[in-house]
Amino acid sequence: MRGYVAFTKKEFLEQLRTFKCLIILCVFFLFGMMSPVLAKIMPDILSSMKVEGMVFELTKAPTAVDAYGQFFKNVTQMGILVLLLVFGGMLSNELGKGTLINILAKGLSRPAVILSKFTAAVALWTVGYLLAAATTFGYTVYLFKDSTVSNLIFSLFCLWLFGCFILALILLSSSIAAGSFGGLILTGITLVILLMISGLPKIHQYNPIALASDNVYLLQNTKEIKDLVIAIVVTIIATIACLVASILIFGKKKL
Repeated sequence: MRGYVAFTKKEFLEQLRTFKCLIILCVFFLFGMMSPVLAKIMPDILSSMKVEGMVFELTKAPTAVDAYGQFFKNVTQMGILVLLLVFGGMLSNELGKGTLINILAKGLSRPAVILSKFTAAVALWTVGYLLAAATTFGYTVYLFKDSTVSNLIFSLFCLWLFGCFILALILLSSSIAAGSFGGLILTGITLVILLMISGLPKIHQYNPIALASDNVYLLQNTKEIKDLVIAIVVTIIATIACLVASILIFGKKKL
């Protein structure tokens, strides 16, 4: 337990020294600020565009749902990409440099390494995500008269959980693949496969991708909370399975 706490503190310190903390907070703050602003000014942008033979017509004025929809779009696309780039080498970089050898030789257990890295990564992801969500909420309340939407907290939770799953997947991929970019590439391939099969109706309800793609449907009440319960359970199980597999594989890995 002491080793886990000490190594987790080391991970937090490394996030500060390598500017991971600054990058995540700045990028996600921008996502939170831009989302409602873009939703508000989008009609003006489209109306000012003059393309020969094309007419842009908006059937309704932008609403708070559009603001949060833009938020989920930004975080799901660019935010997840930032998450992959920032945390893609959190294990593979140390394996490549051999910095873990001395620490493990001093008595730190290998499971503690995996759990500490996951804890620190989830903590930073959570802080950045909450900052983005709070900023979006504040700007939405300011810019839109009616800022109430349905299932907002649940939709936010779903995307947060999907981010935690990605971090666990990165650790597993880094434990399996060699090289600095091996884990990142394997994670990307896995996400692409999940995205490809998410279009199958019978599989979609079990797919973790649903937590990142059905958020707006929840806000629009075209989907209900119960429709994503199975995906949540599968994602939690998959996250735990990734961590357990990472511990087992890393435990047998030669450094």
